[in-house]
Amino acid sequence: MASERKKILLRLDPAVHDALARWASDELRSTNAQIEFLLRRSLGDAGRLPREAGRMRGPGRPRNNDEPDGAGADAEPSDPEQ
Repeated sequence: MASERKKILLRLDPAVHDALARWASDELRSTNAQIEFLLRRSLGDAGRLPREAGRMRGPGRPRNNDEPDGAGADAEPSDPEQ
């Protein structure tokens, strides 16, 4: 059973928000996911990331689970020599 995600209100300087949004876009993340990524990295660096914290999904669009492996738009081209 997945735990419910917490919602918070965050006030940012507009210039900081714009820089964060550009960075998130460069890494194919939403601004919210970028904030969580940075918070997790900071917690990990400080030795304060809880062991029970769930893993984050990687950057980019989620795979379409309805498609068989290798059939999605994000799939790697197959190597005919393997």
